Amino acid sequence: MKTIVHKLEDGLGAVIFPREMLNSLNLQVGDQLQIIEIDDGVILRPVESDDLERQMRAARDVMDKYEVTSQRLAK
Repeated sequence: MKTIVHKLEDGLGAVIFPREMLNSLNLQVGDQLQIIEIDDGVILRPVESDDLERQMRAARDVMDKYEVTSQRLAK
């Protein structure tokens, strides 16, 4: 599988993983990866986080996304 390093507005680079790879590795947006440099490249390893932390992060993302709607429904 191949991907491209994309330039961000602030001059940093970002690697975009194909959806199939994220699914097969059980990775989600916001998950942390450890970067290990080796002689001829890099190794990326997921940083283990507990399920509660992941669930709380997902809940915060949903709450942030629907904050305005939630406030209107609360009235």
